[in-house]
Amino acid sequence: MTVVAPAVAERFRPGQFVAVAVGGEHTSLLARRCLPVYEVKPDYGGTVEFVFSADDPGSRWLASRRSRDALDLIGPLGRPFPLPRDPAACLLIGGAHGSSGLFALADALRQRDCKVHFVLAAPHAHQVYGALSAQRIGDSSTVITRDGSLGTAGMLPDLLPGIIDRTEADVIYAAGPTGLLSAVSGIASALGIPCQVSLGELLGETGACGIGVCASCVLPVIGDDGHTRMVRACVEGPVLRGERIRWNDLGTIPLDALGGPRAPQTALEAAP
Repeated sequence: MTVVAPAVAERFRPGQFVAVAVGGEHTSLLARRCLPVYEVKPDYGGTVEFVFSADDPGSRWLASRRSRDALDLIGPLGRPFPLPRDPAACLLIGGAHGSSGLFALADALRQRDCKVHFVLAAPHAHQVYGALSAQRIGDSSTVITRDGSLGTAGMLPDLLPGIIDRTEADVIYAAGPTGLLSAVSGIASALGIPCQVSLGELLGETGACGIGVCASCVLPVIGDDGHTRMVRACVEGPVLRGERIRWNDLGTIPLDALGGPRAPQTALEAAP
């Protein structure tokens, strides 16, 4: 969906998202939809394009909007992807339509003379997003589907070490389903490669306000001092260092997290 939003387009940085109210004025759908931004353009003073799956009442309402309908939208929100200071080989890994959040990043990396290699993974061909754009923008593009209906047949975790070796990746960026991000973070950590992940799926499932007020999107993250803190995906994220996230504890508040009953009594510090 493309909307005219000059103030959002002007301030947008790759990795940020928008929060859209759904259902109209007379509805019980109170939670906003937090959606990654695919692209911004200067057309009509500034447009914002985002991709979503119409699989619930709110997103189906959003998909039914017509030209010139008004939307209640706020943004850009959240922490963007950090960019390398010097030219580097960057591996961008996207799962299903979560890949949409990586294409603005690819443009920004190109402007810094970075190499850009894409990996797009999904269970089936119709769930792969942006394959042609990845071919056009990237120095290389690899498509992986579980059933082999498009690109290489197989599972991303099995194929990723070979792709990292072939592309000589200095840094990894990933966006998409939480399970994919967890697997990519584990492989990158084992190989000693910096990895930044965008928690678009988690934010889409748990985010309600998009500005940190409701705290419905918290997750446990390990800080520089080794202590775990509960951070908000919408404010401290959605981009975080993959190896710092306690993937197996998502959806819980670990007992050793600061504020928990077994946590050390130390002062709170800024989240990573």
